[in-house]
Amino acid sequence: MTNDTWGSVREDLVKRVGRNNYVTWIEPLKLAGLVDGVARFEVPTSFFGDWVSRNFADHLRAHMNAAGMGVERVEFAVIRPGAAPATPADAPAPRRSAPANRATPVPAPARARAQDADEVPSAPLDARFTFDNFVVGKPNELAHAAARRVAEGGPVTFNPLFLYGGVGLGKTHLMHAIAHDLQSRQTGLRVLYLSAEQFMYRFVQALRERQIMDFKELFRSVDVLMVDDVQFIAGKDSTQEEFFHTFNALVDQNKQIVISADRAPGEIKDLEDRIKSRLQCGLVVDLHPTDYELRLGILQTKAEHYRGQYKGLQISDGVLEFLAHRITTNVRVLEGALTRLFAFASLVGREITLELAQDCLADILRASDRKLTIEEIQRKVAEHYNIRLSDMIGPKRLRTIARPRQIAMYLAKQLTPRSLPEIGRRFGGRDHTTIMHGVRKVEELMTMDSQLSDDIQLLRRLLQG
Repeated sequence: MTNDTWGSVREDLVKRVGRNNYVTWIEPLKLAGLVDGVARFEVPTSFFGDWVSRNFADHLRAHMNAAGMGVERVEFAVIRPGAAPATPADAPAPRRSAPANRATPVPAPARARAQDADEVPSAPLDARFTFDNFVVGKPNELAHAAARRVAEGGPVTFNPLFLYGGVGLGKTHLMHAIAHDLQSRQTGLRVLYLSAEQFMYRFVQALRERQIMDFKELFRSVDVLMVDDVQFIAGKDSTQEEFFHTFNALVDQNKQIVISADRAPGEIKDLEDRIKSRLQCGLVVDLHPTDYELRLGILQTKAEHYRGQYKGLQISDGVLEFLAHRITTNVRVLEGALTRLFAFASLVGREITLELAQDCLADILRASDRKLTIEEIQRKVAEHYNIRLSDMIGPKRLRTIARPRQIAMYLAKQLTPRSLPEIGRRFGGRDHTTIMHGVRKVEELMTMDSQLSDDIQLLRRLLQG
């Protein structure tokens, strides 16, 4: 009866703490017993138990009492791998001197605990993000091929795999797909996927709770470590220090590491040079902005899925081509637009025509039509190169100012419809021949200077994203 009641409590907790928190922190809990008002739960690790104790113990106690379970205190215990789950009869009587809601691990060798695959509290994976659902095109074919190779497992060929690109280009999708494939191919493989922010949070918590050795043991005992959005640890000195040592420990053990970021390692400001060097020692792959063909392929795949979901709903010829041409920001916006369009057409019972798409998606289409200004380009380039905006349009001819100015001229010519004389006027009244010289100089340098070329590609992504 206790477990039946706990089942109904779990259903209530989904609504109280949210689906993501429930899947990550509540669903793995196993109710071992309820004796003398003490509810005892089995947890995968002491870190996991401590975190749930601090953040969800009150919720657990309140909802269990609302269900009539009579809980005064909750306790969490790490169960030795292979040990039989505790039953209410097995549960020891509570020790009144023990502090409430504390995770008390059952005695077991630390190394044995760390080696159990179930003890790796990875962030939840999105079931939609698989290789089957990833549309491949020229902008992402290398990243897709590299991710596939890592997902095959076996001997490490390049370590780490570093994926980078702008928002909505598929980095997280590929990382989830790798994790899904690895876990399905090799039962018991210890795959730890989390964001850089989660890595930092767990590290800070370990420091605060004086459990840094548990933290090190967890992260250095996995077979595959996957860290998303690593740029967020930049400037966090202590976290970078621990990440550096974790990285080295795993590489020394020939364990695979997969990292993602919004820019190349060398472009991440405030990231330690030694970490940049380590990240660049493997395969660094750029996911380029989508082109028309890739956007159309994504829409066709998504539309095929929706046709099965919305039976009988028709979509006119030319609608997908129109959306692929007009919505160029990123894949998330593109997929969101199609989701809205199918839902709207289903609710009003109409065929999806070009006219319906224009009416339903008017706000998205307007945002996609936003014109980039020369002033925006100047601000972004000045910020990137750490110079004052006044120097960008001023008369100074120092190389540290002149080169960024020429890059801004080049981007203004490439990304806006403005004429050379108009661009010249926005750069302090310069002659159109000066603008032409700056554009040609940058084009020439890009063929010889890979760092400059990378800088310009990054700026282009930031401006168009």
